[in-house]
Amino acid sequence: MSHFFYSFHFYLFGILALASAVVFVTRKSPVAAVLWLVQTMFCLAALYVMLEAHFIGIIQVLVYAGAIMVVFLFVVMLLNLGHPNEISDARGKRARIVAGALGLVLLALVGSTLRIRVATAPEQMERLMRARLEEVGAVGAIAEPLFREYLLAFEVTSLVLLVAMIGAVVLGKRRIS
Repeated sequence: MSHFFYSFHFYLFGILALASAVVFVTRKSPVAAVLWLVQTMFCLAALYVMLEAHFIGIIQVLVYAGAIMVVFLFVVMLLNLGHPNEISDARGKRARIVAGALGLVLLALVGSTLRIRVATAPEQMERLMRARLEEVGAVGAIAEPLFREYLLAFEVTSLVLLVAMIGAVVLGKRRIS
């Protein structure tokens, strides 16, 4: 019976995450969009916890659903975007067709990547991952590559976020003055 409940909740959170993401993309109000994105982040955190990646689930809630979304809301409210009808965006028929085509291409890429990964001896990959987890622990398995191989990308991402926040403040002050 526990397998049934696990599968049920896994699919429930997966469907909720997909539905929330679709609603997030289709909202015209930026504040409503950010709140739906927070819902998506919570569903993803629940999926991580169900997959026994507790650390990643907690980080998902603290960093993404907490800190990043607060920054997004701060920037949206600082810019005072106004009524959603005043926001110019690409919502024409041509833009929707292009977005749909790009979505199908990305879906095909993800499918081909998954097919390749499934074909490369999953039991050997699982054995290697378990050995690595026992050696350095869950946090070490994430922190070591993040601060060694991907340190430059990590620092560049933090600089991009800093520049975006400074740009939002400059744009907000320009409108006030």
